[in-house]
Amino acid sequence: MPSPRRTALAVAVPLLAGFAALQWYGRTYGSTAAERSARLPGDEIVDRPQIVATHAATIDAPPDEVWPWLVQVGWHRGGWYTPRWVDVLLFPANRPSAGSIHPEFQGLVAGDFIPDGPPETECGFIVREISPGERLLLESTTHLPLSWRQRGLARLRWTWCFRLTPVDGGRATRLVFRWRARTAPWWLTLGAHLFIVPADFVMSRGMMRGLQERLGDD
Repeated sequence: MPSPRRTALAVAVPLLAGFAALQWYGRTYGSTAAERSARLPGDEIVDRPQIVATHAATIDAPPDEVWPWLVQVGWHRGGWYTPRWVDVLLFPANRPSAGSIHPEFQGLVAGDFIPDGPPETECGFIVREISPGERLLLESTTHLPLSWRQRGLARLRWTWCFRLTPVDGGRATRLVFRWRARTAPWWLTLGAHLFIVPADFVMSRGMMRGLQERLGDD
C-alpha cells in the first residue's frame, strides 16, 4: 500500500505540472520569442507591469478582412469571439459573439469607450490608439468590482494591444495580442497570477480560434 507521502506526491506533481503549463500558455500562447520581446504600442503606458502576456496566431485572411471583426469587439457589440460555453460559465450576461460584420460598430475612433460588462459595472476599455488594418490599443482601469474602486480597495491599469501584420504575400494576417497589467494591493496581484493568467489561455486561444472560424466561413 502506498505511503501517505507517496500518495500526496502522486497527486501534487501532476497538479503542479498542469498549473505551470497553464501559467506558461497563459502568457505565451501561439507567440514566438521574437514577438514576446518586441516592443508594441502601449508598452509605455504600463511601463512596470507585474504581468505580461503575448499571444499570437496566423489568420487565413488579409488584415483588411480581419480588421472589421476586431474593431467591433466589446460587450453587446461583437463580443470577444470566445466559445459560447465560456460566456455561459464565466460571463452569463454576455450575448453570443457576432457571426457577421455589424456596420454600426465600425466607426471606432480614439477616445471611444468599449463596454466590457453591463452599464451598472462601468467596466470597459478606452481606445487609446487606432490605425485601421494595423493596430488597436485599449486601456482600462475599470476591470474591478465597482465597490472596490469606489472604496479604494484595489487598483488596476491594463492595456490590450492588437497588432496585425500581413504575411504570406498579404493573403494572411499575423495577429499579435499583448496585455500588460499593474495591480495593487498584493492580494490582487497574487490573484491575477493564480487565476487570470490561466484563464487567459482559455480566453485568448478561444478568441483567436473564433476569429479564424468566422473568417474561414466568409
